[in-house]
Amino acid sequence: MTIPLIGITGRRKTGDQLKDSPAILGELDGYWFYANYARAIIEAGGIPVALCPDAQASHYLDRLDGILLSGGTDIEPERYGASSETDAFAPEPDRDEFELDLLNAAAEYEKPMLGICRGLQMLNVFAGGTLNQDVPSHAAFDKPPSTPFHPVTIEPGSVLGGLYGPSIEVNSLHHQTVDKVGADLMVSGRHGPDVEGLEHCTLPMVAVQWHPEMMPTRPTDPIFGWLVAEATNRLNRGS
Repeated sequence: MTIPLIGITGRRKTGDQLKDSPAILGELDGYWFYANYARAIIEAGGIPVALCPDAQASHYLDRLDGILLSGGTDIEPERYGASSETDAFAPEPDRDEFELDLLNAAAEYEKPMLGICRGLQMLNVFAGGTLNQDVPSHAAFDKPPSTPFHPVTIEPGSVLGGLYGPSIEVNSLHHQTVDKVGADLMVSGRHGPDVEGLEHCTLPMVAVQWHPEMMPTRPTDPIFGWLVAEATNRLNRGS
């Protein structure tokens, strides 16, 4: 059986942002994400592929079988028609453009996509939704990332409902939340009034606001299995 290739997005970092990098490399840039994302894909049976944002996004979708939009910094507010209200995590406009292009291509090719944290927010912005720019009560940055912080209630009949059942305890490492939900998206997970899970109504796109790759349950977390299984099914069908 052919193993599916799952592309993972990341951040751009310069040498002067990396500890112990020689000063002469300070202006050189590289691409970076936490290895937990890749390990989760491997544990679910896929092959992770680090995506270079300098390439044309649509070219990836000819070769890749699925996409994982990872966490990271804030999305540029202009992308959803707003002015900036915070400078806590400076936007990376090039990453925004690359990930929106990836989502366009994934939608065209109907390739499965999993969004995590920022990835959920990017899916919402892609669909025409908006964000609350600063909600400090969600940013549990003073706790280990594997710490369960609050429950999420899951919508029955949703993809997340099939994976997790009626509820799940999750961590919380974000300071922005969904405001207006984008077109053709359904809310499949909530903590009180706050959106914690989104799913596209017709495309294989699912996103969560928490970080399952940082939880101790990562090796068996079903959301990574969902992504790899969806990618495998489409790969076997030749789509």
